[in-house]
Amino acid sequence: MTFASSRPDRSQMIRVDQAGEFGATRIYAGQLAVMGNRGPHSGEIAAMAEQERGHREKFDALMAKRGVRPTALQPFWSAAGYALGAATALMGPEAAMACTAAVEEEIDRHYSEQLDELEASGDDPELAGMIAEFREDERAHRDAALAAGAERAPGYPLLSSAIRLGCRVAIGLSKRI
Repeated sequence: MTFASSRPDRSQMIRVDQAGEFGATRIYAGQLAVMGNRGPHSGEIAAMAEQERGHREKFDALMAKRGVRPTALQPFWSAAGYALGAATALMGPEAAMACTAAVEEEIDRHYSEQLDELEASGDDPELAGMIAEFREDERAHRDAALAAGAERAPGYPLLSSAIRLGCRVAIGLSKRI
């Protein structure tokens, strides 16, 4: 019996977290495709994208080690993430930052919930350590996006709420599919 099959709740955590990190890389790819490497905040976005790539690679390795299958929705998340990144970048640099702030706010909430569960059980320090480390990176991304003017984006409250809702839906679907 593999670790994954004996701990479906942990497999679910790993699957959804890998999907989220993959989705983040696609959002940043869409933003950079529109903004190029000389646009406002493109250097920050490229640095965040590189961190997200590292997170995804660590989750990919953990999935392989534990025999966890990826979400079947990965092709959809690839297209949706890229489209979200490109669309927000087309709206302007503040909207691109608003996207980052909204996504990272939701991921912070999600990772915090997972850490509460993992710390209460104390049975998976490897996963808890990864999530704690990545959560700090995501918080830094959110803070950088807010400092870069995310809240000045046109329609910020609506844009942020819609993106956060989309993240919650993606998390829920990736847990199950």
